Amino acid sequence: MDFIVETAGRRVGSLPQVAAIEVKRTERWDRSWEKPLMSIVDSSGVKLDRMVGIYCGSRSYDVDDLQVWPVGEFVKTLHAGEVF
Repeated sequence: MDFIVETAGRRVGSLPQVAAIEVKRTERWDRSWEKPLMSIVDSSGVKLDRMVGIYCGSRSYDVDDLQVWPVGEFVKTLHAGEVF
């Protein structure tokens, strides 16, 4: 996993929320890269708010709770304030 971004801090009675991001410099997304992202779901210390995969390909898609975006689309979405 490349980045863990806290999207909401810990409050009384709740866990901190995080987004997990995996970045790959490749034209094809490999499903084996999703395992570290999925492993954070089992973590008892945080609540997973969002999982994002970023790569150099041209197709975006959703797999379970993971959103995979081409880097250009991710940057546009991030700039629009729609990632976090």
